[in-house]
Amino acid sequence: MENGAEAIKTTVDRATAAGQQAFREAIDKSLGSLGDMNAHGKRNLEAVVESVTAATRGAETLGAQALAFSKKSFEDSVAVAQSLGSAKSVQEVVEIQTTFAKTALEAYLGEVTRWSDTVSASVKDSFKPLNERMTATVEKFQSAR
Repeated sequence: MENGAEAIKTTVDRATAAGQQAFREAIDKSLGSLGDMNAHGKRNLEAVVESVTAATRGAETLGAQALAFSKKSFEDSVAVAQSLGSAKSVQEVVEIQTTFAKTALEAYLGEVTRWSDTVSASVKDSFKPLNERMTATVEKFQSAR
Protein backbone atom coordinates (compact mmCIF):
# COMPACT_ATOMS: atom_id res chain seq x y z
CA MET A 1 0.00 0.00 0.00
CA GLU A 2 2.87 2.30 0.78
CA ASN A 3 4.32 1.75 -2.71
CA GLY A 4 0.96 2.59 -4.30
CA ALA A 5 0.62 5.79 -2.26
CA GLU A 6 4.18 6.75 -3.14
CA ALA A 7 3.47 6.10 -6.83
CA ILE A 8 0.32 8.23 -6.69
CA LYS A 9 2.21 11.01 -4.89
CA THR A 10 4.99 10.91 -7.50
CA THR A 11 2.44 10.99 -10.34
CA VAL A 12 0.58 13.93 -8.75
CA ASP A 13 3.86 15.79 -8.17
CA ARG A 14 4.89 15.26 -11.80
CA ALA A 15 1.48 16.36 -13.07
CA THR A 16 1.55 19.43 -10.82
CA ALA A 17 5.08 20.33 -11.97
CA ALA A 18 4.13 19.82 -15.61
CA GLY A 19 1.01 21.96 -15.16
CA GLN A 20 2.99 24.73 -13.48
CA GLN A 21 5.61 24.60 -16.24
CA ALA A 22 2.93 24.77 -18.95
CA PHE A 23 1.27 27.68 -17.14
CA ARG A 24 4.59 29.56 -16.88
CA GLU A 25 5.32 28.96 -20.56
CA ALA A 26 1.84 30.16 -21.56
CA ILE A 27 2.24 33.31 -19.42
CA ASP A 28 5.71 33.97 -20.86
CA LYS A 29 4.42 33.49 -24.40
CA SER A 30 1.44 35.78 -23.73
CA LEU A 31 3.68 38.45 -22.23
CA GLY A 32 6.04 38.15 -25.20
CA SER A 33 3.16 38.55 -27.64
CA LEU A 34 1.84 41.53 -25.68
CA GLY A 35 5.31 43.10 -25.78
CA ASP A 36 5.49 42.52 -29.54
CA MET A 37 2.06 44.09 -30.02
CA ASN A 38 3.06 47.12 -27.92
CA ALA A 39 6.28 47.55 -29.90
CA HIS A 40 4.35 47.22 -33.17
CA GLY A 41 1.81 49.80 -32.02
CA LYS A 42 4.59 52.16 -30.98
CA ARG A 43 6.25 51.87 -34.39
CA ASN A 44 2.87 52.51 -36.06
CA LEU A 45 2.36 55.65 -33.96
CA GLU A 46 5.87 56.84 -34.79
CA ALA A 47 5.09 56.34 -38.50
CA VAL A 48 1.92 58.44 -38.18
CA VAL A 49 3.85 61.21 -36.43
CA GLU A 50 6.54 61.10 -39.12
CA SER A 51 3.85 61.22 -41.80
CA VAL A 52 2.12 64.24 -40.25
CA THR A 53 5.47 65.98 -39.83
CA ALA A 54 6.27 65.46 -43.51
CA ALA A 55 2.85 66.76 -44.54
CA THR A 56 3.32 69.82 -42.33
CA ARG A 57 6.73 70.52 -43.87
CA GLY A 58 5.16 70.25 -47.33
CA ALA A 59 2.36 72.63 -46.41
CA GLU A 60 4.86 75.12 -44.97
CA THR A 61 6.98 74.92 -48.12
CA LEU A 62 3.94 75.38 -50.33
CA GLY A 63 2.78 78.36 -48.25
CA ALA A 64 6.21 79.98 -48.46
CA GLN A 65 6.29 79.46 -52.23
CA ALA A 66 2.82 80.97 -52.65
CA LEU A 67 3.73 83.96 -50.49
CA ALA A 68 6.95 84.58 -52.43
CA PHE A 69 5.12 84.28 -55.75
CA SER A 70 2.39 86.69 -54.60
CA LYS A 71 4.97 89.22 -53.44
CA LYS A 72 6.89 89.01 -56.73
CA SER A 73 3.66 89.26 -58.77
CA PHE A 74 2.63 92.36 -56.83
CA GLU A 75 6.05 93.95 -57.33
CA ASP A 76 5.95 93.14 -61.06
CA SER A 77 2.44 94.62 -61.35
CA VAL A 78 3.56 97.84 -59.66
CA ALA A 79 6.55 98.08 -62.01
CA VAL A 80 4.30 97.56 -65.04
CA ALA A 81 1.84 100.17 -63.77
CA GLN A 82 4.69 102.64 -63.49
CA SER A 83 5.84 101.76 -67.00
CA LEU A 84 2.32 102.22 -68.32
CA GLY A 85 2.14 105.62 -66.65
CA SER A 86 5.22 106.78 -68.46
CA ALA A 87 4.30 105.33 -71.87
CA LYS A 88 4.49 107.83 -74.70
CA SER A 89 2.08 106.17 -77.12
CA VAL A 90 -0.77 103.68 -77.39
CA GLN A 91 1.58 101.34 -79.24
CA GLU A 92 3.99 101.41 -76.28
CA VAL A 93 1.11 100.70 -73.85
CA VAL A 94 0.05 97.70 -75.93
CA GLU A 95 3.65 96.41 -76.05
CA ILE A 96 4.09 96.81 -72.28
CA GLN A 97 0.75 95.11 -71.61
CA THR A 98 1.51 92.25 -74.02
CA THR A 99 4.98 91.68 -72.60
CA PHE A 100 3.62 91.77 -69.05
CA ALA A 101 0.78 89.35 -69.85
CA LYS A 102 3.17 86.92 -71.51
CA THR A 103 5.70 87.13 -68.68
CA ALA A 104 3.02 86.86 -65.99
CA LEU A 105 1.45 83.82 -67.64
CA GLU A 106 4.83 82.08 -68.02
CA ALA A 107 5.69 82.85 -64.40
CA TYR A 108 2.29 81.56 -63.23
CA LEU A 109 2.60 78.32 -65.22
CA GLY A 110 6.13 77.80 -63.91
CA GLU A 111 4.92 78.42 -60.36
CA VAL A 112 1.99 76.01 -60.75
CA THR A 113 4.46 73.35 -61.93
CA ARG A 114 6.66 74.07 -58.92
CA TRP A 115 3.66 73.86 -56.57
CA SER A 116 2.62 70.60 -58.18
CA ASP A 117 6.12 69.19 -57.64
CA THR A 118 6.04 70.33 -54.02
CA VAL A 119 2.65 68.72 -53.40
CA SER A 120 3.75 65.49 -55.09
CA ALA A 121 6.93 65.33 -53.02
CA SER A 122 4.98 66.12 -49.85
CA VAL A 123 2.43 63.37 -50.51
CA LYS A 124 5.22 60.91 -51.28
CA ASP A 125 7.10 61.86 -48.10
CA SER A 126 3.89 61.71 -46.06
CA PHE A 127 2.91 58.23 -47.21
CA LYS A 128 6.40 56.72 -47.09
CA PRO A 129 6.43 55.91 -43.33
CA LEU A 130 2.87 54.58 -43.49
CA ASN A 131 3.71 52.37 -46.47
CA GLU A 132 6.76 51.04 -44.64
CA ARG A 133 4.64 50.12 -41.61
CA MET A 134 2.01 48.47 -43.81
CA THR A 135 4.71 46.44 -45.53
CA ALA A 136 6.16 45.41 -42.16
CA THR A 137 2.71 44.39 -40.93
CA VAL A 138 1.99 42.31 -44.04
CA GLU A 139 5.40 40.63 -43.77
CA LYS A 140 4.77 39.85 -40.10
CA PHE A 141 1.39 38.24 -40.88
CA GLN A 142 2.87 36.28 -43.77
CA SER A 143 5.70 34.96 -41.63
CA ALA A 144 3.19 33.92 -38.94
CA ARG A 145 1.41 31.61 -41.37
